[in-house]
This record gives sequence, C-alpha cells and structure tokens, in this order.
Amino acid sequence: MLYPLIMLGTWEIVAIVAVVLLLFGGRKIPELMKGLGKGVKEFKEGMNEVEKEIKADDQPQKDDYSKEEK
Repeated sequence: MLYPLIMLGTWEIVAIVAVVLLLFGGRKIPELMKGLGKGVKEFKEGMNEVEKEIKADDQPQKDDYSKEEK
C-alpha cells in the first residue's frame, strides 16, 4: 500500500515545498537539508558496513578448511 505514496505529481510536490517554506522560512531550509544530508550519509555508511560484515561472515576462512581435512 506504499506505492501510491511514491507517485507524487508536480502539484503535490509544489504544495509540499510551499508548506515547508511557510513553516520553516527560507533561512532554516539550508540547515534542514544539511542535517538531512548528514543523516542519509550516515545511513549509507552503516548499510555498507553491515554488507561488508555479512560478506565477511559468508566467506569461509582458511582455518575452516584445514580443520575439515584432518
């Protein structure tokens, strides 16, 4: 049911931008976007770290093979 929320038209985006401008004013928006950008960057770094850990756990280590052969 999330699909209709993704399909925003031009007028919906214009309305959202207008409401944001009215609520926060022109001076606060750059600060808000900077904070949002930092949050997205940290989220991506966290996701990359988790992916690296998962890949490292999936790969067998050399010691695992030597124990199985004996």
